[in-house]
Amino acid sequence: MPATTPKPKTAADRKKRFAAVFKLLDQMYPDATCALLHRSPWELLVATILSAQCTDKRVNAVTPALFEKYPTPHDFAAVRPEVLADDIRSTGFFNNKARSLVGAAKRVIEAYSGEVPRSMDELLTVPGAARKTANVVLGSGYGIASGIVVDTHVQRITRRLDFTRQTDPVKIEQELVKIVPRERWILFSHQIILHGRALCVARKPLCAECRLEPLCYSRDKTV
Repeated sequence: MPATTPKPKTAADRKKRFAAVFKLLDQMYPDATCALLHRSPWELLVATILSAQCTDKRVNAVTPALFEKYPTPHDFAAVRPEVLADDIRSTGFFNNKARSLVGAAKRVIEAYSGEVPRSMDELLTVPGAARKTANVVLGSGYGIASGIVVDTHVQRITRRLDFTRQTDPVKIEQELVKIVPRERWILFSHQIILHGRALCVARKPLCAECRLEPLCYSRDKTV
């Protein structure tokens, strides 16, 4: 295993190191995309709301039947939350999620003519859509680079890679958008999330198998 690269001391050195990380991520995860199955921005919004405190795999197991039963925002708006809760029970926190989904559907219909809005400010008015959810929908639903999705994987790995030392997701995003080129914002989060699932897991990361290891300064490295 190569020795860890010394920490850069200048802004130019840091920029060079970040570029090296981006290049390796492109080699490791060239086709990274959103893991949540969806056919429209509305379905992606629903899936992202369901993904809170739940795995994407579980959400993907639930949404096909859910979207068959409720194909449009109007169908979600018409159902009682307690009925919808039974349909999404296996995703956890189902009562809160059901209320959010019904509220989101009503907001999308009443304020945006049934179409999921295309701006951060508008999406943040939709029940259940905090900044992370909005970034997912804008990025993967519309291809709009409004920011960088910061989930638990992105929080963990960008700290391990010394892209940030913040712990608050909003502050992490504020730092990342200054480092990551805008044209990479959407892809970057997908790549980091895949890396977090494949190698850079929370406990006992598989550092011996990781091509980023020489550029990583994490204190919990396993090599």
